[in-house]
Order: sequence, then C-alpha cells, then structure tokens
Amino acid sequence: MSTPDLDHLARLAYESYRKAARRDDLPQWDDTPERERHGWQVAISAVTAKGDVTLSEGAVATQSLIVQLGDDTHVFHGDTTIGRQGNLKINDDHASSNHALFQSAHGLWYVEDLGSTNGTFLNGRRIFASQRLKKGDKVRIGRTVLLVVSA
Repeated sequence: MSTPDLDHLARLAYESYRKAARRDDLPQWDDTPERERHGWQVAISAVTAKGDVTLSEGAVATQSLIVQLGDDTHVFHGDTTIGRQGNLKINDDHASSNHALFQSAHGLWYVEDLGSTNGTFLNGRRIFASQRLKKGDKVRIGRTVLLVVSA
C-alpha cells in the first residue's frame, strides 16, 4: 500500500476512534505527534490485505440485521441509529433522540448506547460498551423492546 493511502486510512481510523470513544480531549490528526501518527499507520498496515484492501473492506460480507418491533419487521443493511429521532424512530418518551446505534463490523452486528439518559439494555442487562448481537437477543431502548430475528 502506498504511503498516502496508508496515511489516509490511519487518519480515518484515528478520527473514528476519537468519535466512537467520545475523546474530544485528543488532538486532531494533524496536531498529533509524528510518532503517534506512525503508530496508527503501523496498526493500519497490520490489518491491510493484499491488493490495497483493508480486511474490513475485504471478503467478509455482512448480512442484514432483522429486528421485530411489535408487529413490524425492520431490515437494516448498514449502521442505524434508533431513538425518538433516529433512522428508526420509536415513539417512547423514555428513549433519547438518538438512543442507540446498531452497527456492523467484520460481518457481525453490534449494539451500542449513544449516551442515552435511561440506558440501553441487552437481554435485561444495561450495556456500557458495544455488544455483539445474535438471533433471539432482546434490546430495550426506553420501554421499547426489539427482538433480533437475524443478525
């Protein structure tokens, strides 16, 4: 992989980390020390396959996430926010505007709380970090329960 491509992927990974970890205290990529930027480039090169394709972009295809919400079935093909104003809107006063995120990574689906007031629960337990989803899981957002039909 060429250096400009590696630098670009390292920058994307670093900025994604800052956002996902809600680490606004970390400097922007251009303000990070050269040694740290090099570390991110090394990490990215470790997960890069032949042909300049990262492993996350490679052959691992993510199947759709199918959830049941009451009598309705919803199918997601990509990352989706759920809440009173999310991509999947729920009418629940106990849900935050953008309450939780369903996201795919490496062919698997995960749920993550987005800093909601009342928390996100997976099979009755409050989650504090991204959790892998599987068929039969119950995700509670506010007082609304979604059943994972296929993940």
